[in-house]
Amino acid sequence: MPDALTIQGRLARCKFRAWHRGTREADFMIGGFFDRYGAEWDESELAWFEALLDQDDVEVMAWALGTQAVPPVFAGAQMELMQKLDYVAIPR
Repeated sequence: MPDALTIQGRLARCKFRAWHRGTREADFMIGGFFDRYGAEWDESELAWFEALLDQDDVEVMAWALGTQAVPPVFAGAQMELMQKLDYVAIPR
């Protein structure tokens, strides 16, 4: 099986995509979420995050901040963890 199809390969790809979103704010929010919770994810949680990475940063951030309704496909326990924002380290 090629490395890209293994869980570790998928996690590595997700980490890169989570930390290279295009804006510093999105990097901290999405990348920080991955760093805090990614190692604990099972197959379905990883698939959820992979689908989230395909969404526009502005929408993901609005869902996490609660300024826009979360689509049903992304609603649930993982989005609730993302909405806590306690995983975002604010650099000084």
